[in-house]
Amino acid sequence: MLEKVNNTLPIMFKWIFICVLIGFFSGSTSAFFLVTLEWVTQIRIHNSWIIWLLPLGGLVIGLGYHYYGASVVKGNNLLLEEYDKPTKLIPFKMAPFVLFGTLITHLFGGSAGREGTAVQMGGAIADQFKVIFNLENQERRTLIVMGISAGFASIFGTPLAGAIFAIEVLYCSKINLKTVVLSFIVAFIAHYTVELWAVHHTHYNIPETPAWNGIILLWCLLASILFGLAAMTFSRTTHFWGRIFSKYVSYPPFRPLIGGTILAIAIAFLDIQKFVGLGVPVIVDAFTHPSENFDFLLKILFTGFTLGCGFKGGEVTPLFFVGATLGSALSLVIPLPIALLAGMGFVAVFSGATHTPIACTAMGIELFGLESGLYIALACGIAYLVSGSVGIYSAQNSKGTKYQLYERFKRKNFKIL
Repeated sequence: MLEKVNNTLPIMFKWIFICVLIGFFSGSTSAFFLVTLEWVTQIRIHNSWIIWLLPLGGLVIGLGYHYYGASVVKGNNLLLEEYDKPTKLIPFKMAPFVLFGTLITHLFGGSAGREGTAVQMGGAIADQFKVIFNLENQERRTLIVMGISAGFASIFGTPLAGAIFAIEVLYCSKINLKTVVLSFIVAFIAHYTVELWAVHHTHYNIPETPAWNGIILLWCLLASILFGLAAMTFSRTTHFWGRIFSKYVSYPPFRPLIGGTILAIAIAFLDIQKFVGLGVPVIVDAFTHPSENFDFLLKILFTGFTLGCGFKGGEVTPLFFVGATLGSALSLVIPLPIALLAGMGFVAVFSGATHTPIACTAMGIELFGLESGLYIALACGIAYLVSGSVGIYSAQNSKGTKYQLYERFKRKNFKIL
């Protein structure tokens, strides 16, 4: 017994030490990213002419990835693929490539998010410890989970959601108890590292939640179904534009060049500045003032086009935008508080697009408080079921319960027909 304890303690301390290193480095890079992202955003806001450089920025991103970053161009999908079948070490250059590409995208006015950048940086950093600590190839799965957890938790300030997201986005495939525990530890370390650097996150508030009754439940179900359909539209739109550019533009560096030209013309002449970049001010405003009816659809269009043609960034903050503005607009016809509907949409659309209802429920509670927890959980669960089997991550293993339900539904309908 004593010998077993003596063998276990060094392993435990080794992994905790790895947690500290991954959490600190991932949290520090996220803090740096948040600061520089705000800096380039302010440059763009105060220099509207810079939008005309979007095609040039796209060409720089395209050339960089085509000639020097082909091994990391898959982004988040590479992390998911390497987790499923560990083969080659994720190149560390993924981190600077995605950081630089995302900053260019936001500087010149592309519509993108930031979670993908943080997750990729965290995953690339974490995977290097396989060599440093001479770990077995199978232990890379634990490192990848820790990298995803640290990146997500640090970029949004939601350590519980980050830890759960890293596990749930992989559909708990090949996850053991050790990995679960380490995912939570590294998430909190990364989160507090960002706070150590005095970098702050955006705060949201749901001031009131009505008491439950049958009528309110029906309204919540209706709103949640619409959130799920919005998530489905977002995922399919992003994949659609990716296929279109791949099919008709054979030389990859020209894809963001052409796409950037189209975006620059549209943004300049249609006066749609609120759909560029992250759109955080619009999200915040959605909690207090009803959004325009088609804001969520235009954000889906511009984000799908931006990412589909080859610009870099994440999808999650645009998903927040889509959900919050849709919920805010629905407040004009659904008799629920505007902040509650915006908050429900905020996390529900994200839940449907990433197949992570548990993580999104945790995020909603972390961001908005426990009082809205039942509403958040219902919205995330229904949106997840309604959003279909296709999510934003093409490499995600979505052979879970929802997928099986869809397959049975298809088979039954086929037999009837």
